[in-house]
Amino acid sequence: MHKRRMLICAIMAVFAFSGKVSAEEVFKIGSSVGLTGYAAVVDRAWRDGLTVAAEALNEKGGLLGKKIQVITEDNHSQPQDAVVGYRKMISSDEVHLFNSGCVSAGNFAAASFVMRANLPMYLCSILPQRENEQVWAFSFLAPPKFEIESRYRYLKEKTGIRKIGLLYDPTPYALMMKDLGEELAKEFGLEVVAEETYKADDADMTVQIGRINAAGGGAVVKIGQGGSTVTAAKNIKQLGLDKMLLLSSNDDGSIFSQAGEVLGDRFLFVAPPVQLPKQLKPGPSKEAVDAFLKYWKPKYPDRDPANSARAWDSMMVLAKAVEIASSTEGEAIRDATEKVPTYTGAYATFNFSDKQHVGITENPFLIGKFANGELVIAE
Repeated sequence: MHKRRMLICAIMAVFAFSGKVSAEEVFKIGSSVGLTGYAAVVDRAWRDGLTVAAEALNEKGGLLGKKIQVITEDNHSQPQDAVVGYRKMISSDEVHLFNSGCVSAGNFAAASFVMRANLPMYLCSILPQRENEQVWAFSFLAPPKFEIESRYRYLKEKTGIRKIGLLYDPTPYALMMKDLGEELAKEFGLEVVAEETYKADDADMTVQIGRINAAGGGAVVKIGQGGSTVTAAKNIKQLGLDKMLLLSSNDDGSIFSQAGEVLGDRFLFVAPPVQLPKQLKPGPSKEAVDAFLKYWKPKYPDRDPANSARAWDSMMVLAKAVEIASSTEGEAIRDATEKVPTYTGAYATFNFSDKQHVGITENPFLIGKFANGELVIAE
């Protein structure tokens, strides 16, 4: 009986040890994403970019031999639900790092207790300037001024249009972009002659566009994403404004194609390199795009790759940080992320440092157009 009891204890110890080793061999990444609600299009892409990157890295041995597991919690695009999900991933799932989507308010609401847990936050969004939380947060979102500057530069260098109208939705981010649009116009020799707002579900914006035209605007600089861009394109055509340009914010490629089918090459949009891969010249950017699309296209051949590429880039930066740190501990990864050399990704080039936690410091955007049934670079 004694020997049998000892044998059972030995077997249990082996299983317990095996379970401990197995747990230690997994690196858990928590991701708060809005899979439903207003952020769904972008955050679903973010989630899928993370999982594709995890598969690619796991093929090469994971992070220091640990298999990457991505754990997602749907925050329904609501900050209060994001807080619940963050707390669950910390206490129940025991994640090692967060790599979360674009619901800024939710990321901000959770930042204080994530910081107290000593967990780095890689984010699709930017946190407000609160020093203690900024130390643990790294943003993979392009500063909003880059979108405005890209469109203004195109107008200045490629057209004779100098009077423009701003068409924006009432979200906080769009209002910030609108203010930037006002500030930057003079730098490019442009005059904002009208500012018009719309709601995301508006089925008609002919009144707003008509006012921009009446004020002398030769181009509509639209701020905001989604089907409203297609509505604006249709309204410009319905009004017979056959010389007016529509310049859209960065968005899903399906939106660009639909608006382009209406306005042709009078529709222009902001795009990262990965959205216009066919015309990229040989070099680091093209190599990074090709490396991402090698994994993305077989799984999602008909989906736009832009936001998923940004999530992919964040995972590649993480892999480099872990390599530098020779550790998967939170504080070590945080410190090492600041030391990652300039990384050229599929979406943009990232430069992090101890003083710079917003990684995109150079404007990555191209101006695209719709021609011959596809999205191409506007020369």
